[in-house]
Amino acid sequence: MLVLSRFPDQIIRIGENVMIKVVSIQGDKVRLGIEAPKDIEVHRQEVWLKLYGENEPDQGPSDSAA
Repeated sequence: MLVLSRFPDQIIRIGENVMIKVVSIQGDKVRLGIEAPKDIEVHRQEVWLKLYGENEPDQGPSDSAA
């Protein structure tokens, strides 16, 4: 895991198409703005877990039939 320190208005880039900007920091709350292509899903962890559980997004629900 890469850990970075950033100040408001600073940007982190992931590849050529994803940009994460620190919008604001208030106490222990950080607001981030994320720009990514429409084909890349961006979710909070708790939303992702509700959508996919422990399955990878492209795998869909696992088939447990033996």
